[in-house]
Amino acid sequence: MSRVSTAPLRLVTRDERAVQLPRTPSLLVIESEAQLRQLLGGLSGVDAVGCEARAATLATRSLKKSAKLAAIDMAISMVDLTTLEGADTPGRVTSLCVKALHPDSSNEGVPSVAAVCVYPDLVAHARAVLGAAPVKVAAVATAFPSGRASMAVKRLDVKEALDAGADEIDMVIDRGAFLAGRYGQVFDEIVAIKELCGATHLKVILEVGELKTYDNVRRASWLAMLAGADFIKTSTGKVGVSATLPTALVMLESVRDFAELTGTLVGVKVAGGIRSTKEALRYLVVVNETVGSSWLNPDGFRFGASSLLNDLLMQRLKQHRGAYVRPDEFSGD
Repeated sequence: MSRVSTAPLRLVTRDERAVQLPRTPSLLVIESEAQLRQLLGGLSGVDAVGCEARAATLATRSLKKSAKLAAIDMAISMVDLTTLEGADTPGRVTSLCVKALHPDSSNEGVPSVAAVCVYPDLVAHARAVLGAAPVKVAAVATAFPSGRASMAVKRLDVKEALDAGADEIDMVIDRGAFLAGRYGQVFDEIVAIKELCGATHLKVILEVGELKTYDNVRRASWLAMLAGADFIKTSTGKVGVSATLPTALVMLESVRDFAELTGTLVGVKVAGGIRSTKEALRYLVVVNETVGSSWLNPDGFRFGASSLLNDLLMQRLKQHRGAYVRPDEFSGD
């Protein structure tokens, strides 16, 4: 358990005492589980009522027509177009990749999405279809969605995806270990997977619906960032409660504070249950108001979704035509 760094860093705890931690422009050093516990225990608690009230207030913000058009295109460019079903086939992935490259085949002005997200065994096929296109291939790994497997299995899962050409890895944390207080185990697993990934971006899925409290979401966010996550992600989309505006707000505040302390910008990905343009634009407002424009791009913020893209395309055409279009004007993939 070690991250190399130098020079002191002051982290203010809940009762305003300070913990001295080393820093570089990008890394904090964690040399023991005791130190990790001290840091996570020193994080301020989340005011649940205040958090939910702020999220609700931001959700009421409206956008003018010109701003809405730009925001819709921005949201399209941030989508990780996803298929994670047991019935996935190469044909299904081909359709997904074509849709990712050209979301609206009748309009070349529509941007490509950020990535397609598939299981590791379909990465090679997605890579072959996309070729050198700017759309990335993301793979879920580490025994997705449960995260309950040996480290050897998790490493093999990631290695298979990397060898097949994945540009990004979406790993899940072991929520059982986290909730049992085995923070060092979760930290070490993320460090090990990041070392295996190297320059390949690592998104760490917290599964906020199983973490239950905002305090746990904040602790898990910091743990993942300290261990080397390039993105922190809300959910697998496989449990009843996935992304919500308040949990996204907590995660965005965490990446903001982490960036202020370390100089490292960690992205946020919201996934699970986001289906409408109205919802997507609410998230973009929360991003802008919480962390600012530095995160308003695919390197800073993503939507993990399967059905959101079509609604964004429908709303985009409505802005231009002044009338709603039929859903069947776009492919179902």
